Amino acid sequence: MGMPIITASATTRTQAITDLIQSVALEETALSHILNAEGEKLQKIFAIEDVSAENILAANKSVESMVNSVSNLEMVLRDKIEMFHSCGCKCRK
Repeated sequence: MGMPIITASATTRTQAITDLIQSVALEETALSHILNAEGEKLQKIFAIEDVSAENILAANKSVESMVNSVSNLEMVLRDKIEMFHSCGCKCRK
């Protein structure tokens, strides 16, 4: 598969800011679904009657890794939004 070709468009600054904020909101929604799925995974593990301690620890490690990854992505998303607080634009009303 080749690299996508991205062409410049006549997007206004206001529209670009709106698009970025909407993309952050969509990413936040996706991350909440991921965290919910991780919680459901743990619930299913604990519902197994004869689950071993090793399986519980492995599942916990997996969930912990995912939560850390989501946390890192949250910081990136926060930084995207913080750009607008320091840009001096009139978009913060």
